[in-house]
Amino acid sequence: MTDAGQRRNFYGRIKGKTLRASQKGYLAEDLGPLTLRGVTREENPSRSVLDMGFVKGPLWLEVGFGGGEHLVHMAARYPEVTLIGAEPFVNGIAMLLGKIRGAGVKNLWLHPGDVRDLFDVLPDACLQKVFLNYPDPWPKARHHRRRFVTPEYLLPLARITAPGAEFRVATDIPDYVRQTLEEVPPAGFTLVAQTGEGGAWEDWLSTRYEQKALREGRAPHYLTFRRL
Repeated sequence: MTDAGQRRNFYGRIKGKTLRASQKGYLAEDLGPLTLRGVTREENPSRSVLDMGFVKGPLWLEVGFGGGEHLVHMAARYPEVTLIGAEPFVNGIAMLLGKIRGAGVKNLWLHPGDVRDLFDVLPDACLQKVFLNYPDPWPKARHHRRRFVTPEYLLPLARITAPGAEFRVATDIPDYVRQTLEEVPPAGFTLVAQTGEGGAWEDWLSTRYEQKALREGRAPHYLTFRRL
């Protein structure tokens, strides 16, 4: 495995504008109890497989949950499912924690860091559904290898995704669609649906990133893959 210090990250900054007092409170009070233990290299330097006792029912993962609205929506809609959200951006984590308090969901766990650390310690074929919603587009050509839809991320994801599991990708960037279609199938997934605006999944919740894209005239794309 590539040393963590030399990894290319598919995310950019990890902190934005100053947090509100309430958000600081969410981080201080709620983040610890919802954080999966044994994921980070500091807590698990041997990269031993995670204790999966927290899982009740099917296990789903959202990679980079942004403000958390889609993740909480799914947790509330599917209480029989266990969801993990992975996100390094502190402001997004704080926003999610506030939404969790409001919704009162109990089937959601967090990894507030690099999703590859989570990939390292999840057991084979444990995920039944994965969401990648409006990931950082890294628009400059020299940065395209930082995108999530590259072998560095997709091959570990394929290992922990069960045969027949669903992988959903939503983006408003045509070149991200191109790269997704080129790189996801060789990693072990097959494309089962590709739709545009108005063709989202039946249980989709439009995020603030999607609404921003629509306001700025960028059309959404929804791609559904199935793990082979």
